[in-house]
Amino acid sequence: MKTVRFRHILVVVVVWLIFFSSGTLAQEKKQYKVGCIAFYNLENLFDTIPGPNDVEFTPDGVNKWNTEKYRVKIDHMSDVISQIGNEMFPGGPAILGICEVENRSVVEDLVNSPKLKPSNYDIVHYDSPDKRGVDVAMIYRRDFFKVISSRSARLMVSDKPDWTTRNQLVVSGYFDNELIHVIVNHWPSRSGGEKRSEPLREAAAVLTRSIADSIFATDINSKIFIMGDLNDDPVNASVYSVLKAKGKIEDVKKGGLFNPMWKMYKDGIGSLAYRDTWDLFDQIIVSEPLLGNDKSTFKFFKAKVFNAPFITQKTGQYAGYPFRTYVGNTWQGGYGDHFPAYIFIIKEK
Repeated sequence: MKTVRFRHILVVVVVWLIFFSSGTLAQEKKQYKVGCIAFYNLENLFDTIPGPNDVEFTPDGVNKWNTEKYRVKIDHMSDVISQIGNEMFPGGPAILGICEVENRSVVEDLVNSPKLKPSNYDIVHYDSPDKRGVDVAMIYRRDFFKVISSRSARLMVSDKPDWTTRNQLVVSGYFDNELIHVIVNHWPSRSGGEKRSEPLREAAAVLTRSIADSIFATDINSKIFIMGDLNDDPVNASVYSVLKAKGKIEDVKKGGLFNPMWKMYKDGIGSLAYRDTWDLFDQIIVSEPLLGNDKSTFKFFKAKVFNAPFITQKTGQYAGYPFRTYVGNTWQGGYGDHFPAYIFIIKEK
C-alpha cells in the first residue's frame, strides 16, 4: 500500500476490550491508535451577502441575519466541532462531514476560526443545485488524512426533471496509510409529509448504494464510511431496505453495510427532536471490512451522539432539545437543531 507521511501520529490510548471468546468473557488490555470520524448538520450556515436562494439569511430578510449573528454562529459551530470526540481524540474529528453550508467561503471562515485553526483543517466542497442554496462538504485534519480524489454525485429523479437537491460528496484518501472512502449525504427532507416525500429519500439511498457498490467492484475489502443527515431513521425503508444498512453485525456479509446507529435509535437515543419525539437522522454507516476482531488495521470501535449540556436547551417548552440558532424567525443565539454523530475507529499500535 502507498505510504503517506503524516506530521503527527494518531492518538494512542490504552483500551480495555471486553469480548466473548468461545463463550467465555475475557478482558484484554492493549495500546491502540484511535481515529474519530463525525458528521454535523450546521443548521443554515449562510453568509450575510444576498443571493438568489438565501433571502431569509440577509440583513433585510425575515431573520435579520447580520455580521454579528454570523460571527456568533461560526464561534458556536467551531466550539462544538473542537470538542467532538475529545474523550479519546482531542482537537476535533480527523474527518467531519457537514451539511447546510451555503458555499466554500463559510467553511473557510469555520476552519480558520480561533478554535479550529490549530487543528489544521482542510476542505472538500462542491456547489450543489439545491433550491435553498445549501451544500454538503467535508473538512479534515491534514495531519491525519490525505485526499487523493473527490467528486460530487448528482441525484436525478426521472419523473421530476426540474427537481433539485444536495449532491452527494465522495472522497477517497489515506487515513494513517490506510485507503478509505467517505460518502457525505444530506438526503431530501420530509417537507410535505414523511410518506409523500419518502420516494425522494429512497432515490437518494439508491444513489448512495450505487456509489458504494462501484467502490466495492474495485475492491470488495474497501473501507467505506457513509455519513449524513438522512432525514430518515435507521429503521426506515430508505436506510434499512434500500441502502441495506444492517443493524446487527451478524447480518452483514461481504459487500455489506453496518449501521451502528440502529441500536442507538432502538435505545431511544436521537440527534434531533420534533413534537417530543426523538429521531436519529444523523448517521455514520460503515462497510463490512471495518468490522471484526482483527485490529491489525482500522476497525469500528464505538458510535456516539455528541449531546453535551452546553448545546442542549435547558429550559422552556424545548428543554432537552438541541439549542437552536433560531426558533421560527426568532433569534435564540444557540448552536443548531441537530446533535453531531461520531464514531471511533481503532487499530493495534
